[in-house]
Amino acid sequence: MIRLLDVTLSYPGRSGPVTALSHTSLTVEKGEFAAVVGPSGCGKSTLMKLVTGLIRPTKGKVEVEGQDVEGPVKIAGMAFQAANLLPWRSVLDNVILPLEIVSPHRARLRRDKAAYRDRAMDLLGVVGLKDFADRYPWEMSGGMQQRASLCRALIHEPALLMLDEPFAALDAFTREELLVVLRDLWQRLGFTVILVTHDLREAGFLADTIHVMSARPGRIVETRTVDFPRPRPLDVLYAPAFTDLVHSLRNKIAEVRQA
Repeated sequence: MIRLLDVTLSYPGRSGPVTALSHTSLTVEKGEFAAVVGPSGCGKSTLMKLVTGLIRPTKGKVEVEGQDVEGPVKIAGMAFQAANLLPWRSVLDNVILPLEIVSPHRARLRRDKAAYRDRAMDLLGVVGLKDFADRYPWEMSGGMQQRASLCRALIHEPALLMLDEPFAALDAFTREELLVVLRDLWQRLGFTVILVTHDLREAGFLADTIHVMSARPGRIVETRTVDFPRPRPLDVLYAPAFTDLVHSLRNKIAEVRQA
């Protein structure tokens, strides 16, 4: 599904070029849930922009579905730390927004609006927001807004979902609720996911594979397979084997920070 082949990315700085990623290679299979972790400033978000075609590598190659990425990737949905819902649109209209922009849906929206609204309501039902479809973002909690943001990222049925710290601003209980929501959405719809996160418990709970990045200039220094059986209950977060995984990842990140 996704391949980064010996990718380097540099950009101009005040005192000369700054290298964000150096000789980075990564493979993510179709339908896989991959997480990327590492120290602050290691290039995790830069990697995400490369995969979605928002920026081009200085050297190397990025492929999605066997095609070189040369511009924005249309099959991708994205969700970020801030929900960024439009305050003047209802929750339902916020969720439908990508359909007004992304081909081929924008050409079909007027004709098939009822079917698209049914799809949006179905997604809102999955995340527990069906009764809030007519509310405005400012009438809902941060966790509810983030649920709506996930629905918006998935409404056009993307084959690839890119998540950049989507739960970082939430309290611990709301974060756990949304981990379950995302787990269930992924298992139901079968899309490919790349999750960029600082939360190692989040990565361990959701991911099939965890990629650890070095300090800047970033590169993948270790890949871990997470073999806890699915579907994973929240109780796995407190299992000794899970704690061992988190400590091992934390020790590796501490090591690369000092390298």
